[in-house]
Amino acid sequence: MRITLLGTGTSQGVPVIGCTCEVCRSVDYRDKRLRVSVHLQVDGKSIIIDTGPDFRQQVLRERIKTLDALVFTHEHKDHTAGLDDIRAYNFSQHKDMPIYAEERVLEQLKKEFSYIFADYKYPGIPQVQLHTVRNEPFEVEGVSFTPIRVMHYKLPVFGYRVGDFTYITDANFISEAEKEKVKGSKVVVLNALRQEPHISHFSLQEAVNLLEELQPEQAYLTHISHLLGQHREVEPQLPDFIRLGYDGLQLEL
Repeated sequence: MRITLLGTGTSQGVPVIGCTCEVCRSVDYRDKRLRVSVHLQVDGKSIIIDTGPDFRQQVLRERIKTLDALVFTHEHKDHTAGLDDIRAYNFSQHKDMPIYAEERVLEQLKKEFSYIFADYKYPGIPQVQLHTVRNEPFEVEGVSFTPIRVMHYKLPVFGYRVGDFTYITDANFISEAEKEKVKGSKVVVLNALRQEPHISHFSLQEAVNLLEELQPEQAYLTHISHLLGQHREVEPQLPDFIRLGYDGLQLEL
């Protein structure tokens, strides 16, 4: 499996429009964060989790020429806004795009992108196949996914485990039962928004505490805001098995 972090930023991205803090003025490429997304290449399949507003830029940057399916964690705009750009894959691959998400998320996509699902379809719009995800294992183009239920304040969100890799974003609570699904993962990617506590995301210390409990071989933090601090200053403070994710980071499993 090859894992590429397409984006590791929070909903505003980094730098933030109009901000002049040290992080937003940083020239370190690791401090430039697009909205959060991840690309999985596994068993010959190309799968992306979440299509945020930067989806087009991300797939062009990583030269992702084929895409077999999309999987969504939840319905917030910073995770769904780029859906229209799958049209290019429809055209080049001559097939509809399979989309996997829970029913609530699929219904929101139908509202946000109503033209895709209209009775009269304008020529050239995205072509999709919808698949409903429940809190039980399912297959995406032959690749096994295990949903992990987490809470984003009061909003239920899915993280996903694929083999020895677990990806969790937009969370500030995971039940003991759901933690059991994560344990044994070799690599965990987990959200850590900022230094201070937040109503709907893990803070840096909360994420570190959880990862020390889960004990993966390696962990990376994502969904990072400019309030976390500069990459070069924060990362040396972390336990050895935890690193800060950054856009374009590739992992092999």
